Amino acid sequence: MRIHHLSLLSLIFCYCFLIHRMFDITAVSGQIVEDQQQSLLKLKNGLKFNPEKSRKLVTWNQSIDCCEWRGVTCDEEGLVIGLDLSGESINGGLDNSSTLFKLQNLQQLNLAANNLGSEIPSGFNKLKRLTYMNLSHAGFVGQIPIEISYLTRLVTLDISSVSYLYGQPLKLENIDLQMLVQNLTMIRQLYMDGVSVSAQGNEWCNALLQLHNLQELGMSNCNLSGPLDPSLTRLENLSVIRLDQNNLSSSVPETFAEFPNLTILHLSSCGLTGVFPEKIFQVATLSDIDLSFNYHLYGSLPEFPLNGPLRTLVVRDTSFSGAIPDSVNNLRQLSILNLSTCLFNGTLPSSMSRLMELTYLDLSFNNFTGPIPSLNMSNNLMHLDLSHNDLTGAITSVHFEGLRKLVQIDLQYNLLNGSIPSSLFALPLVKTIQLSNNHFQGQLDEFSNTSYLSSIIFLSLSNNSLSGSIPHSLCNNSNLLVLDVSYNQFNGKIPECLAQSDTLVVLNLQHNQFNGSIPDKFPLSCALKTLDLNSNLLRGPIPKSLANCTSLEVLDLGNNQVDDGFPCFLKTISTLRVMVLRGNKFHGHIGCSHTNSTWHMLQIVDVAFNNFSGLLPAKCFKTWKAMMRDEYHDGSKLIRIGSQVLTFGGIYYQDSVTLTRKGLQMKFVNILSILTSVDFSSNNFEGTIPEEIMNFTGLFCLNLSHNALAGQIPSSMGNLKQLQSLDLSSNRFDGEIPSQLASLNFLSYLNLSYNRLVGKIPVGTQLQTFDASSYADNEELCGVPLIKSCGDDGITYGRSRSLQTRPHAIGWNFLSVELGFIFGLGLIIHPLLFRKQWRHWYWKRVDSILCLIFPQLNLEFERHGGQSYIVLRWGL
Repeated sequence: MRIHHLSLLSLIFCYCFLIHRMFDITAVSGQIVEDQQQSLLKLKNGLKFNPEKSRKLVTWNQSIDCCEWRGVTCDEEGLVIGLDLSGESINGGLDNSSTLFKLQNLQQLNLAANNLGSEIPSGFNKLKRLTYMNLSHAGFVGQIPIEISYLTRLVTLDISSVSYLYGQPLKLENIDLQMLVQNLTMIRQLYMDGVSVSAQGNEWCNALLQLHNLQELGMSNCNLSGPLDPSLTRLENLSVIRLDQNNLSSSVPETFAEFPNLTILHLSSCGLTGVFPEKIFQVATLSDIDLSFNYHLYGSLPEFPLNGPLRTLVVRDTSFSGAIPDSVNNLRQLSILNLSTCLFNGTLPSSMSRLMELTYLDLSFNNFTGPIPSLNMSNNLMHLDLSHNDLTGAITSVHFEGLRKLVQIDLQYNLLNGSIPSSLFALPLVKTIQLSNNHFQGQLDEFSNTSYLSSIIFLSLSNNSLSGSIPHSLCNNSNLLVLDVSYNQFNGKIPECLAQSDTLVVLNLQHNQFNGSIPDKFPLSCALKTLDLNSNLLRGPIPKSLANCTSLEVLDLGNNQVDDGFPCFLKTISTLRVMVLRGNKFHGHIGCSHTNSTWHMLQIVDVAFNNFSGLLPAKCFKTWKAMMRDEYHDGSKLIRIGSQVLTFGGIYYQDSVTLTRKGLQMKFVNILSILTSVDFSSNNFEGTIPEEIMNFTGLFCLNLSHNALAGQIPSSMGNLKQLQSLDLSSNRFDGEIPSQLASLNFLSYLNLSYNRLVGKIPVGTQLQTFDASSYADNEELCGVPLIKSCGDDGITYGRSRSLQTRPHAIGWNFLSVELGFIFGLGLIIHPLLFRKQWRHWYWKRVDSILCLIFPQLNLEFERHGGQSYIVLRWGL
């Protein structure tokens, strides 16, 4: 009985003890939860972040349990085990004193996509329970602390960085990769993209070999060197390898085909060489491979196994060659196929039509031939680029039937022919259609259905043989930004609705047969940046409403019949860079009075072959700041003139212009912002060369030929240090050639012929390299490269002193010879002009002589209008 009472007392005691402990534990647990909440609030208050961009921190509130805060995860006991502050615009306030490191129950931490701008704190070693840590693109810089290696429970570590965004890289300097990962034996996902590791192939490969559980490896742009170690295949669990943008400079080991679980292999821009092993394409688990931008990597595509798992196949910008195998249709899951800029050839297999999951197809810049296979079963296709090949045949509505998701079509630079099917313009989502530089012919249909062309923003049909008029239905499209139908045979008048558009950015109609006047319908909301109407049959004046196009950069009206004065009314267009008025009927003086600012961005001016007269416009020259390199822009910045059509879509229109350079017509497809040219040739300008031109220190080409300019060539022309082409021929310049021209080191074309220059050609590094024709018909000019030599005083050798000192004396010896020649010629010409009998006799003799020389010629009689004629006919 005593024992029974003792047992009962023991039970009561134990029960009371347990109850007491439970209260203690609950109290302690409650205190921990309270401490956690306070630590999190202190963390929030210590961090610097933008409240307007925050979606998590800004909602943390004392009155709400921290386990319910956004970005906070708790376990069943209320302990904070997860913290996600990614994308919170945090820009400071995280160091070793941060209360973050008091949350020692944390298992998952995500600070990705912030802008901290500091080194990774060493205090992370206090978070020993972490299994997942993501610091990618958080803005950390400098040395990675060794303390990261103490987090032995880590399964996922992502410290990827983009160094150019933060000014300095995240790097391994005091420690190496071996030291960083030596304790991370449980790691499965390791991402260090953008971290400067700077290790040789054997170093970084050996460091990774101890990570037996590693499944995913991302070390792109880490300054890794080669070679790739074949022993990496000992990491049997490895399924993802991303080593892009390293200088591996090695071949790819054949053992990489032995990875049993490989799904993703990215080795782009690694300087790979040799022949890529075909077997890797056939790995049974491989779904994504990218070998792009390895210019010296060779290989070919293998026969693909049935139901191959490949979804993405990218080998662009390599030296891969050969044909696309018919077995490509075995890749039933293939979504992205990019073989552009390689050496592939042969015909495109018809089996491609069975790639039903295809979304992106780029085969551009290869040597493919033959017809385009139908892709109408690829209903998910969004991007199609077959440009820059030798594809032939016609395209029909069958090719694009059912491709209702297609956004971009690029078939330019091929040998395609036939007419353009109207169904191509009816695709509901298509944004860009580029069919230029083919052999398409026929007319474009008018589209009565307003759904046609409704989504197109970029339409290029240039360099074909299309004819007829431009369909007015094009104007139904309120989204059209670029229309380029240049180098065709379109005719008729320019549709007024094209000028009325307030969305068009580029209108290129050059080298067609458009006639009539330019529509005077440009609206106040005109968005044009490029208007190119060169080489048509346009007449009349420049429309005054063109002044509404205040964003205009390129205006090319060259080689038409435009009859107007200099367009000073366009002086309000401050963005104008290129103005070509060449080969028209422009007249009057150049220059805009009552203004001190005219086209400060103007860099190419061509008014050649017009009827302009008067003095060269010195006042205008003062305002053309783009010609003055030092004052306007840095010549090292090679910016191209063009129009960004889609900011994020990569669609860009590149302007071109044809200039007379080095005596030849040259087409510049890429107009650099530093390309400057002034061409005032073949007009009626007079007076001297204004000194203001000598401030054009960025000028590349200057052509003032075929005018009536006089005076001496300014010695200050030596200031034009960038000048490559100078043509002052066929004017009335006199005096000596200034010695300063000899210092123009870039001058590769010079023409001073047909002037009145005298004296010795200056000796220099350039002037003696030009042909004698550059100085022709300057009778008093001497010295190399001319045959005429000079005396010690620079006077032409062999002339008498009296003649040399009397430049206006008449050379009677030469004059008597010329008069005799003219008199003798008159004795022959006069009878032929005024004596019909003599004229008949003369032409009979000529016909007889021609028949004797050329036996194939026969004299035959023909009758026209009741008259008989003897004609010469070439016999077969």
